Amino acid sequence: MPGITLSKLQDIMRECAGEDDAAPSMEESAHLSFEDLGYDSLALLETQSRISQEYGVALPEEDLADIRTPQALVEYVNGRIAQAA
Repeated sequence: MPGITLSKLQDIMRECAGEDDAAPSMEESAHLSFEDLGYDSLALLETQSRISQEYGVALPEEDLADIRTPQALVEYVNGRIAQAA
């Protein structure tokens, strides 16, 4: 299974947070914190659930607690996908 991209992560997070298309691109702001990008913990929990469903990998909350940026989340998820393959 192909990994997640910053673009796909942004699509998922926009759906989970109800964000519009006017928000900055994650590809341009991949190293900013989720907080700086305006995402709260509820949006991150919903994103975690969607990624788990769509990509078939478990994303333990305790691991995700230390992930602060979109780039870090993409790298973590892709690492989990690689382990599951």
